[in-house]
Amino acid sequence: MPITDKNILSRLYFVAGCMFFFALAVVVKLITIQVVDGEKYRGLAEQRTIKNFTIEPKRGNLYSDDGSLLATSVTKYDIRFDAITPQHKVFEENLKPLSDSLSLILGRPASYYQNLLRKARANKNRYLLIARDLGYTNYIRVKNFPLFNLGPYKGGLIVEQETKREYPLGGMAHRSVGYERVDDKGYYTRVGLEGAFGDYLRGTEGHRLKQKIAKGQWKPITDYNEVEPKDGYDVVSTINVNIQDIAHHALLSQLEKYKADHGSVVVMEVATGEIKAISNLGRTKGGKYYERLNYAVGESHEPGSTFKLMSMIAALEDHAVDTTDIIDTEKGVISFYGEKVTDSKIGGYGKITVAEVLERSSNVGIVKIIDGYYGDQPEKFVNRLYNMGLNKKLGLSIKGEGAPIIPHPNDKDRWSGIALQWMAYGYGVSFTPLQTLAFYNAVANGGEMVKPRLIKEVREWDKVIYKFDKEVINPSICSKETIKEVQAMLKNVVEYKHGTGHGLYSPNFSMAGKTGTCQKDYRDKSKLNYISSFAGYFPAENPKYSCIVVIHEPDKSVGYFGADVSGPVFKSIAQKIYTNSPLIDTIEELNEEDGAVEKDYKAYYAKVKKRNEIVPNVEGMSGMDAISILENLGLKVKIEGSGIGVVKSQSLKSGEKIKTNQTIVLQLS
Repeated sequence: MPITDKNILSRLYFVAGCMFFFALAVVVKLITIQVVDGEKYRGLAEQRTIKNFTIEPKRGNLYSDDGSLLATSVTKYDIRFDAITPQHKVFEENLKPLSDSLSLILGRPASYYQNLLRKARANKNRYLLIARDLGYTNYIRVKNFPLFNLGPYKGGLIVEQETKREYPLGGMAHRSVGYERVDDKGYYTRVGLEGAFGDYLRGTEGHRLKQKIAKGQWKPITDYNEVEPKDGYDVVSTINVNIQDIAHHALLSQLEKYKADHGSVVVMEVATGEIKAISNLGRTKGGKYYERLNYAVGESHEPGSTFKLMSMIAALEDHAVDTTDIIDTEKGVISFYGEKVTDSKIGGYGKITVAEVLERSSNVGIVKIIDGYYGDQPEKFVNRLYNMGLNKKLGLSIKGEGAPIIPHPNDKDRWSGIALQWMAYGYGVSFTPLQTLAFYNAVANGGEMVKPRLIKEVREWDKVIYKFDKEVINPSICSKETIKEVQAMLKNVVEYKHGTGHGLYSPNFSMAGKTGTCQKDYRDKSKLNYISSFAGYFPAENPKYSCIVVIHEPDKSVGYFGADVSGPVFKSIAQKIYTNSPLIDTIEELNEEDGAVEKDYKAYYAKVKKRNEIVPNVEGMSGMDAISILENLGLKVKIEGSGIGVVKSQSLKSGEKIKTNQTIVLQLS
């Protein structure tokens, strides 16, 4: 069909109409995006280019009972450079002096930094790393260098800070001090003191806006935070650095001597339940020892002969026997359902008193006492143990406390025909070292069982936010009469010439306690090992401290009896506290410790708050506190002596005006 002008015109109208409707659709879509969905798309665009980053707060300090640092947070600074921000003239004028300044503090030649900065500008690098992990003093110096002193908008300075945790005691008490970590899903892993008191130490997060730049990097938009982080509170623990050091090294020495697998020691203040030292050491494949697991809190095991104290108290409370009654241990061997109970002394101890059963640690004797009275009513024995609270956890603030196990006759899965007899001398039951210690501490404390405690106070600067006092678990585990009787027995374990702990006796200081030698993995004789323990308190007459030492799998060829393996650790701790340590001066006036800590804190915080330009007097302060104050004033600090000691003297006199880049030397005692 021939094409006419009319057909062409119709087609043009059709095309024009389509273009009109297409243009109209585009306009409608633009209006919809801008007006209807504008906020949505602007938000998406902003999310891709601007992001709110979390700023971790400075975690509070963890202190020992005398104000010494156990853990502290140190802020470190990364310095970066936006090479596009400075104007050409400003960049060229400041390049050389900036490079010279960076060379002085960072150690590389000035030419290196000139080339680095020029190359960054040529490549339009907006996130060049200049320095990493600077301390506060060096950060302030870098911030005031040429060009950088113009700030982020004119000088291109980018500062990023990160808080890192440091532990002045190093490996000693590392597991007990612990840590707190959170994964990407927000789940916390809490270990030791850091984990137990994380709610106080943690603080509140802050926020800072950053903009996405080249290569997926994020640059802070401003030099301030949208929401400032709130620092965590400081926590004053009950740990005493001196006693911790004594306990750690006493345990380590014995573990090495007996080539043991692992061990733990806890020292607790009798009246208050304050834990003064807790050390847990495990052996590596290379034969070295370190704080691997918190055995004292989490490892529940059969206690062996240390449990005889619990059995004896039950028998005395129920008037099953009297301390002067005679028990015939026969020839040191008795049998129940074909299973033998034997004494460590071949031939047995013959006829001995009930008191001597505990003092000599006769397995046969204690089993005959318990079986003779409770054989037809085992539930009465178990109920007596339950009434003393031995079947319950202590409810510690530290995570991971092992559960005590005391089977009941009604529990058919755990109870057997010989369960009662085996329980009498510490088999078929299970406790953690700290649970056993809490019971021995109750005997030392006249019957009152107090909860082991690791925290004294929570502070914000020099203000006490929370104060923690002793917590009573059981006001009386048994009668006063029974307490006096077993106290005399525990004292005789050490002082009586036939006592199992007599080898530990010293005329210079008194101790009371019970040895324990428990078989481990005894169902498979090829794997048979031992757990050696000693639990007790000192001095015997007026107890100040209780202590337990548990050592697993000592080399049998060297020795495995509790009196030989664990006892010497107990004695070493008691001896050093009372004869070799200055702590003997403070033991007589325990109530004055809080005043000393209060004085230290007030002195420290008064100086921290006083921001001035003169050298402060830090003599008499702890080394760690003095360093913190002086570095924050811009001084370079050099240390002579122990890093956790007390400042004996300072090279710059107090009151002098502080000069730039000035160094002060501290002599620590």
